[in-house]
Amino acid sequence: MSAVADFYGRITPYLAHRPGTALATRGHAWLLRRTGGRLGGRLVGAEVLVLLTTGRRSGERREAPMFFLRHGDGYAVVASNGASKRPPAWWLNLQAQPEAEALVRGTSYLVRARPATADEVAELWPRFVQLYSGYAHYKAIATRELPVVMLEPR
Repeated sequence: MSAVADFYGRITPYLAHRPGTALATRGHAWLLRRTGGRLGGRLVGAEVLVLLTTGRRSGERREAPMFFLRHGDGYAVVASNGASKRPPAWWLNLQAQPEAEALVRGTSYLVRARPATADEVAELWPRFVQLYSGYAHYKAIATRELPVVMLEPR
């Protein structure tokens, strides 16, 4: 993996909950939506989708850009949150309401989320690390499990 991806993987755990991070994330999601994924659709060499969930407390629509792998007819993502102690809000939202929408290259797909099985994790984890080397660093420093989440068509 590139030196840029390695650097990005090492700094994101320190940036995960800093002021301005949420604004940058919303801006990235906006850019992906606005350009159909032409701008911001790749980051450090990996493709990015926007996951639209329903807020578990607010009931409002929430957007989260993230790296993904294609898997079967759907997608797989990692609930890493930059190796933070807290799982990402989008994963908590999906646990409360698994129906969501994935925006990939400007096309919207209705999906249903579920945790990956142990066999799926064993198959997908090396692919995730190959996609983005930061995942190996996250796993090494994380104090919680980093769930792999399957987004299947509905």
